[in-house]
Amino acid sequence: MIGAEDVGGVHVKYLYHCPRQLWLYSRGFRPEATSATVQLGEAVHETSYRRAHPVDLGSARLDDLDGDLWVHEIKSSSRATAADEAQAVHYCYRLRQVGVDAQGAILHYPKTRRTQRMPYTPDWDERAQADIDSVLETITRTTSPERLSRQACRGCSYFDYCWSQ
Repeated sequence: MIGAEDVGGVHVKYLYHCPRQLWLYSRGFRPEATSATVQLGEAVHETSYRRAHPVDLGSARLDDLDGDLWVHEIKSSSRATAADEAQAVHYCYRLRQVGVDAQGAILHYPKTRRTQRMPYTPDWDERAQADIDSVLETITRTTSPERLSRQACRGCSYFDYCWSQ
């Protein structure tokens, strides 16, 4: 299993999206490669904001960090979600841990040409640590979390695993 320093943005995103998805992902189950939704997201990412330079922090890989130390994340959905926001908070937390004074995050939604600016606030560190603790608690469970409602799973790359009999 992984330790707190190994928890990345994908773990946090999956925690908010679906704890069962996080649990399966942590065990190496990765149907994303064959998901049309994931492929669309990758295409949006590759064709949007071409000047972005990914930043690899080991366990976390953010889309871009500008010269004013704002994290930029490109999202394929049309509006902000709690998972998007938690992931941005996590990236700022990780940057601050390595001595980069992140100012906050800007979430980009190319599909709707919208952005959401999230200035850093002091409570982000506590929020990010709580998310890391929740990730670790979820992935160390001996049994998978319950699946969400079928409606909530629409479009998920793990749908067939969770809903086929």
